[in-house]
This record gives sequence, structure tokens and C-alpha cells, in this order.
Amino acid sequence: MTNTVAISKQSRATRNIAAATVGNALEFYDFTVYAAYATTIARVFFPVGDSFVGLLLSVATFGLGFLARPLGAVIIGIHSDRRGRKAAMTMTIWMMALGSLMIAVLPGYDRIGILAPLLLVVARLVQGFSTGGEMGPATAFLVESASARRIGLAGSWQIASQQGGTFLSGLLGLILGLSMPPAAVESWGWRIPFLLGVLIAPAGYWIRHSVDETLESSVTLDGAGAVMRRLVRDMPGRVGAAVLMIAGATVSQYFFLYGTTYAIRTLHFSAEFARTINLVLGVVGLVCALAGGWLADRHGARPVVVAARLVMAAALYPGFMVVMHDPRPAVFLVVLALLMMAHGIGSGAAIVILAGLFPMEVRTLGTGLSYALAVTIFGGTAQLVFTALIGVTGSPMSWLFYIIALSFVSVVPLLSGRMMRVFDNPGGEAGADAPDAARVTS
Repeated sequence: MTNTVAISKQSRATRNIAAATVGNALEFYDFTVYAAYATTIARVFFPVGDSFVGLLLSVATFGLGFLARPLGAVIIGIHSDRRGRKAAMTMTIWMMALGSLMIAVLPGYDRIGILAPLLLVVARLVQGFSTGGEMGPATAFLVESASARRIGLAGSWQIASQQGGTFLSGLLGLILGLSMPPAAVESWGWRIPFLLGVLIAPAGYWIRHSVDETLESSVTLDGAGAVMRRLVRDMPGRVGAAVLMIAGATVSQYFFLYGTTYAIRTLHFSAEFARTINLVLGVVGLVCALAGGWLADRHGARPVVVAARLVMAAALYPGFMVVMHDPRPAVFLVVLALLMMAHGIGSGAAIVILAGLFPMEVRTLGTGLSYALAVTIFGGTAQLVFTALIGVTGSPMSWLFYIIALSFVSVVPLLSGRMMRVFDNPGGEAGADAPDAARVTS
């Protein structure tokens, strides 16, 4: 009997993790797939005379998705805090699928003219809206459904699943590149990854529809306006602290995604090697994110995050000095993998703090909006800033100082005496304790 109960609990825990993480994985899968085929998308939807201008338009369209994230975080976040995490998560999975389907089947400029890029923009806005609304309910569901001793590990699946999505997109790109002629990939093969993203949605919906709700009806507020007022009026300091904390993490994440471009343009490595980067970093990031959650459960999330961010900041410049001194692909990959270890551990543990900042009645809105604002402001501009710094200074090392600076900024809320009071009473009147692992729930 005892074994049956234990198996049932384990099965439920596995299902809960799958339900919360499938959308996160799909989010980063879609991101890296679009980035990987940005040149092809530029040719299909923006056939201007200058190929560089076409690529800029394609990247700009991709960036529009970031603008819709805060709106999605607010609307879906309020819905989740009033109607439940389950309802919000089932909504976002279908919206993600819709955006992917539009890109997969949308005719090019040569067939429908100006409608092609306009509809592509709509697809990116749908994806951005759903992505903005995905993070909050999924994170809340993970920490609220976990046992007290495993909140850190459960929450870290939020980051681990994102790294898993990056790995899957890189793997699929490698398979397509090896199994199809380049002309076929350019003509129609690039649509396959987006179609596969659509196929994930029904399975994700089925998993999410079958889980139990974690929002307690006794704490819900009456009306959307009440949820928004509770956050804006009573917790602006928490939102600000969360945005600063996430800023370092999101810029570091885009640093790794920029590694492919840097490897080709600056270090002049082959495209085949560049595709390998995402595969390796995806695996390292997934494992280390879970390690960060595990460490948070044992030592508290705050010291784990601070230590990991400081190690990342301290090791970044020396690591790239090694690469400049010995610019071989293997050296570059090892340096990135070591840096990813620190980033993954810190990010996996930081999710626990983020969720713990906000009481249950506004947890989805608070976590989702803070994350969306940080990603939009800092993540959405990261690659532009990287490229501009290298271009303006002429130094292939200059962009690293931006990442180092934000890594230090991101630990200020965790070290500042004034901000510490925010963390020491995350739930306010709701009665939560410190936002370390095992003290998240309201």
C-alpha cells in the first residue's frame, strides 16, 4: 500500500513537471529556430535588393515579439491569479502553436506580396504574447505543487526546460542540415521545425489539462482591477528588485545565444561548429539549472545565486582572453560550457527567489510581468548592444563588459540592506517568509 502511494505521488510529480515545462521548452525552441533560419526568413518574406537590409527586417520582426511579452504577462497573469494556473497554461500552449503554425504555412512575398511580412509580424506578436503569459503560471504551478523540501528543484525546471528547448532546436537543425540538400532546406525544409512545434501542442494541452489546480480559491482577489492594484500599489519594490535580478540572467542567456554569431563572424569558425554550440550548451545548461535548484533546497537560493553570478562576472573576461590567445573551436566551446555552468546554477536557483517575492494571489502577475519587463528591456536589446559595442569600439572583447556590469547589478537587490527587507517579507500581508527554497508558498 505504501509503495502504491509513493508511486502515485511520484507519477503526479512527474506529470506536474511535464505540464509546467512543455510550454517553456516550446518557447525557447521557437526562439532558436527562428534565429537559426533568420537569413532564410529574410529571403522569403523580405526580398529587398540588399540582403543585409532584408536580414535586419527579419531580425526586427523577431524583436517585435518582445514588445508583446509584457502585455501577455499582464493579461494572462491576471487570468491565472483569478481563474487558476491550469486555465492559463492550457491557453498559452494553443497560442504558441498558433504562432508557429502561421509561420510554418505562411506564403512568401512572391505569392501574396506585402501581406506576407505583415502576417509574419502578426505571428510574432502572437508568439510574444503567449510567451509573456507562459512564464508566470508555469513558475507558480511548479513551486506551488512541490513539496516543501523540493521547491528549489521543482522551480529550476523552468530554466532547465528552456535549455532543453534550445538543445532540441539545435539538434533538429543539425539533422535537417545532414539529411537534406541546402537548396531543399532553403526552399521548404526550414518550415519543418515550426510544424514540429505545432505538433507538440496537443500533447502539451493533454498533459496540462490533466493536472490538479494549485491556486487556492480562498486567496483570490475579486476582479482583474483588484489583482493589478494589489501588485502596483503594494509591491512596486518587489517588481523593481525582480527586474534587476533577472536583467543579469537574461543578458547572460543572450550572450550564449550570441555565441553562434560570434563564432562565425568574429572567430571565423565554420557554421557546422557553430550549430554544435547550442547542442552542448543546451545540455550543460539543463543539468546545471537543476543543480542550482538542488543547491537552493540545501543552502538557500540567495547565496547560490550571488555566488554563481559573481563567478560568471569574474570568469567572463579571463575566459575570453584564453580564447583570443588560443582561438580554436574546442577552446571556445570549453570556455562557453564552463561559463554556462555558473549561469545555469544561478538561473535555476533564482527562479525560487522570483516566485517567493509575490504572494499567491498575485504570484503569476508579479513573476510574469517582472520577467517580461526584464527580458524585453535587457534581453530584447542584448544582441543589438553586443553588435554595436563591437562595431563602435573595434574590440572583440568590448561587449563582455556589458554582461559583467549587469551581472553585478543583478546581485545588488540580494545584497542591499534596503532591498533585503523586500526579500525578508515577500508575501507582505499574505504571510510568506523569506523567499529561499522551502519557504515560497503563501
